[in-house]
Amino acid sequence: MQGHNALPAVLADAVEAYSAANPESQALHERASQVMPGGNTRTVLYYTPFPLTMVSGSGCRLEDADGHTYVDFLGEFTAGLYGHSDPLIAEAIAKAVANGVNLGSHGPQEAAFAEAIKDRFPSMELLRFTNSGTEANMLALALAKHATGRGKVMVFEGAYHGGTLTFPASEVPVNVPHEYVFSRFNEIEATRQAIRETGSDLACVIVEPMMGSGGCIPGDPAFLQMLREETEAAGALLVFDEVMTSRLSPGGLQSELGIRPDLTTLGKYIGGGMSFGAFGGRAEVMSNFDPSKTGSLPHAGTFNNNVLTMAAGLAGLTKRLTPAAVHDLNARGDSLRRRINAVLAGAGAGIIVTGIGSLMNIHPMRTEPKRPADLAGADQRMRDLIFFDLLEDGFYTARRGLLALSLPIGDAECDALVAAVARRAPRWAAFLGKD
Repeated sequence: MQGHNALPAVLADAVEAYSAANPESQALHERASQVMPGGNTRTVLYYTPFPLTMVSGSGCRLEDADGHTYVDFLGEFTAGLYGHSDPLIAEAIAKAVANGVNLGSHGPQEAAFAEAIKDRFPSMELLRFTNSGTEANMLALALAKHATGRGKVMVFEGAYHGGTLTFPASEVPVNVPHEYVFSRFNEIEATRQAIRETGSDLACVIVEPMMGSGGCIPGDPAFLQMLREETEAAGALLVFDEVMTSRLSPGGLQSELGIRPDLTTLGKYIGGGMSFGAFGGRAEVMSNFDPSKTGSLPHAGTFNNNVLTMAAGLAGLTKRLTPAAVHDLNARGDSLRRRINAVLAGAGAGIIVTGIGSLMNIHPMRTEPKRPADLAGADQRMRDLIFFDLLEDGFYTARRGLLALSLPIGDAECDALVAAVARRAPRWAAFLGKD
């Protein structure tokens, strides 16, 4: 076993090979750095020594600026569920463009799209569109405070609900300045006590039924059921952030769990690859946004109902993402996760893959995390090595280890990834295996 002493040198070699293989991406990044801070306008895409620039995509494959082809196992951080250039969605977008893009009015597909979403997520009795999941969560929290007349919002340590609602251990200056109550994900009794202690000051609890950006950590069903019971008893609202997890079942994880939240937020893939978000829930709560009523809440957004999102989202949700397709995709993901874990365990690699269905995360640690704090001991250098090794083998993932399957990914692509992990596992085990 080489041990951790050799890891820096091995990682340095991997980074050097990456740099040598991608001169055009490096040049494009250097150009971008002259006009954008760090050459970046979306923080999650940045990594050292420089990020790849992708120039095209088709199905489940990407091509970078240096001509390398990858199987896309990142799936645009869960938003790319339909893959790249789906012909059905492309046709819907083309028709929308031909009819005029910025009409400054209601459009004919808005109601049909909202109906299709409500059919999938019945808890969204009324809903409104936004441009992102971040916006959807911001509006849901503001609505919860207004509807309850209360000021405090419960969040969970390590949770991510958008660029202005992210909750690592330290404070984030760009966060919306609500009065937050913090608790720990999957800790039933401590959270129950916190809800009861906050009592009549608590407006809502916002939670992902599986933490996505927090590491694909599933919520304990008993924990999530407790949140439903305690918020109801406290007169607070339960907000399910299903921006990422809605893809895990035809009706989102809430349908699998049998839990009906007061408000649900959506985003990512539901817009068919276009900018999209939505929030909705109980009719009496959402009616606060009814502009026909005196004293209603305002909700602006030039592109909330843009015709491209309406067309792409409606086509994808009604013609491509059938319930059978959702089940098949998630069954394929569950199988892939089990197979990779079996390979890693067999090699004694000290790596585990967590998640549900088509969403999963590779973690360089031996035990399954139950909350984001459990990930503190994971070695970022190993995350980097896994990332660069898989890139070299032709698989595009997130540097933090996230994988999100798209509909075009089939058995052949999954078999190829498992084979690549099997080839690499002994190398990784040299640094993370049992002493």
